[in-house]
Formats: sequence, structure tokens, C-alpha cells
Amino acid sequence: MERNVVGWFEIYVDDMKRARAFYEAVFETKLDNLAPEGGEAPGGLEMWAFTGDPNAGGVAGSIVRMEGCKAGGNSTIVYFSCADCAVEAARAAANGGRIFKDKFSIGQYGHIALVEDTEGNIIGLHSMN
Repeated sequence: MERNVVGWFEIYVDDMKRARAFYEAVFETKLDNLAPEGGEAPGGLEMWAFTGDPNAGGVAGSIVRMEGCKAGGNSTIVYFSCADCAVEAARAAANGGRIFKDKFSIGQYGHIALVEDTEGNIIGLHSMN
């Protein structure tokens, strides 16, 4: 089976409760706890995944809290697919984040907006409309 070059993403957070609330509100979804069955992950690791289907388009990933891995200040941007990226950008601002760059055209490739989450990470929002 052929796949996209990116197979998984992780967004590191400092406050999991706050970060979960932010991502669940912005994308109107529930994240799934990836703790091992019947217990907690080792080493203070906590992961909550965006629901994914390995046979669907796009890439699955999670938000992660891990000792020694601070949030924010990263140089990687993960882009989330949206129907209209201005909608999710507005939700981000309404849920403790901030709009870093309002929706703008990238020509034939649609539109993007950049927002900062509650942990200081910049994430991208992409839509064709």
C-alpha cells in the first residue's frame, strides 16, 4: 500500500487538560487516550490521538505530554485540513489560542491560516475554500 511521506505527527504540550480542551473545541472532535490497556504509559508519557482511519486520506497523530519535551518554540508546522480554515482559526482564538496569521490565499492550492495553540505551538489550517 502506498502512503504519504508523513505517517504520524505529535504536538508536544505542557498542560494536557488545557491542550485537549483546545483541540477538541477547535476541531469539534474527541481525542482518544493512547494509554496502554489497563494502565498508564511509562515515563510520564501521556498521549491523546486525533481519531484516524489508516485507510483514509491524510495523516493521524496526537498531542503528547512527556517529561523533558517542552511545548512551543518548534520549527515544524502541522497543517490540519478544514472546509474553511477561517472557521477553525476563529475557534482557536475563542478557545485560548490566538490567530498568528489570518486566512490568506496560496493560489491554486487554496487557503491557509496559522494559529498558536494554548501551549505556544504554531499549527496550520488548510482549506480549498
